[in-house]
Amino acid sequence: MTKKPDPPENEHDLFRELMDDVRPLQQDKTAPYRPKKPPRPIKREQDEKQVIRDMMSDPVSIDELETGEELLFSRSGIQPNVMRKLRRGQFSIEAELDLHRLTSDQARQAVAEFLPEMSQLDKRCVRIIHGKGHGSFNKTPVIKNKLNHWLQQRDEVLAFCSARPVDGGTGAIYVLLRKSKR
Repeated sequence: MTKKPDPPENEHDLFRELMDDVRPLQQDKTAPYRPKKPPRPIKREQDEKQVIRDMMSDPVSIDELETGEELLFSRSGIQPNVMRKLRRGQFSIEAELDLHRLTSDQARQAVAEFLPEMSQLDKRCVRIIHGKGHGSFNKTPVIKNKLNHWLQQRDEVLAFCSARPVDGGTGAIYVLLRKSKR
């Protein structure tokens, strides 16, 4: 029988003895660094889109507006001279949204995305072109009627009115937006 050597007295010496014949592996390849993509909150994004869609409900009963009828709305506290300037087209139009050829649902979605974005970009006055309804069934302005209702539900909208004839007349509106709360 072979006699085993006496075990070393401390753990450090024992570890060295066991690792004595170990050699590092030689390789020149390393795994490439790939930063992980941050997780996307998909469910929250879907919920936010649904909230945007739900925020602007269609009117229960629409008082049908005629093609040439003007739109006019202002929140309480808006001074008459501000409305006068808006109606005269004296505010600089900083952006516009064209709703021609869109369905009601598409137009609602476009407006729901456009207004908060413009408000965040500190755009104060925008023009929304809704058309006069000549291409719709019965030649009535469907989007115009609904837009009148939708805009009154939006917090970012301070006032709106039909545009001057040179900017689209009763087929477009000027919208005055609230300053963003940064």
